[in-house]
Amino acid sequence: MSMTITLFQAALDPVSAGDFSFWSLFLRADWVVKGVMILLALASLWSWVVAIDKFIMFYMLKKRATDFEDTFWSGRTLDELSTALGNDTRDPMARVFAAAMREYNETGSVQRIGAESATHERIDSVMNLVINRELGKAERGMPVLATVASASVFVGLFGTVWGIMNAFRAIAASNNTNLSVVAPGIAEALFATALGLIAAIPALVFYNLYRADLERYGARLEGYADELSAILSRKLNKGG
Repeated sequence: MSMTITLFQAALDPVSAGDFSFWSLFLRADWVVKGVMILLALASLWSWVVAIDKFIMFYMLKKRATDFEDTFWSGRTLDELSTALGNDTRDPMARVFAAAMREYNETGSVQRIGAESATHERIDSVMNLVINRELGKAERGMPVLATVASASVFVGLFGTVWGIMNAFRAIAASNNTNLSVVAPGIAEALFATALGLIAAIPALVFYNLYRADLERYGARLEGYADELSAILSRKLNKGG
């Protein structure tokens, strides 16, 4: 019975100077360092959730854009394409097209000289508004990756500094500079820095990758809008 109690107490005892497992380092840390570790773990998890969501989002955006471009350049007229598209505007390119065609159709036939230019400007303005709105949607979550990438290292360093201060206080209190006394506190402190790096590095990599994807997709949207604007401009100059 006494042996069982001893083993049970040993299992519950978080303080074991010779145990340097991650769990033991966490349990031995004081509440400030524990808070830093928990915060960094949550930040890392959050950045991974955002990164996976962005991976799926950009994959779908590229696939739908390719499908729409294939349909757009299939040889059908704009009116036929607008009718076939209907209310199916899941793709940002389709929404750009629908907005431009709606503005074009609402304008109707040109009634006076010089009205073509004003109509063309309104169409371009509408398409730019849609593009900006769609890029804003695609950018959601990117600030999370940027914040985790830039702040995690400093949060981890704060935990490290705090932990080292605690280790020095323990040394001063015990008047013992033996490695067995110093090592646990230093290890706990450095573990906070390691967690900061673990959170920051993937977030930084993902942010740079998705920022590049966003810029490429934005250029693709703007290129399509320029092509559509040129087509509609020719139709306006011909009087529809």
